[in-house]
Amino acid sequence: MDWRLELVVVPVSDVDRAKAFYTEQVGFHADHDHRVSDTIRFVQLTPRGSACSIAIGTGLGNNMKPGSLQGLQLVVSDIHAARAELTERGVRVSEVQEFPWGKFVFFSDPDGNGWSVQQIPVRN
Repeated sequence: MDWRLELVVVPVSDVDRAKAFYTEQVGFHADHDHRVSDTIRFVQLTPRGSACSIAIGTGLGNNMKPGSLQGLQLVVSDIHAARAELTERGVRVSEVQEFPWGKFVFFSDPDGNGWSVQQIPVRN
């Protein structure tokens, strides 16, 4: 049996602002935006090429404070192209940092949820 991680809830304070950031600036696809009731809104966003999505919204039963999620990671084939794209879209992103386990850039959403983008080194 496969166990696939397919959805991660990201705590945000302003759903519309976060949705705009992730779709217009980071380039995620908006899969769903449903108001289930006056107190529940579910927004699902997916990075290009990813099998895992994020969910933002209201009334999702998430007890995390906006901005408290750190360490979300995207993986790309070209870190320099990824950084250039994020920069062109207006995302404040770090310079490329190189480690033995890969090249990285880092950014945060408007609430401070922290992301890293990794280019994995070629393995022999």
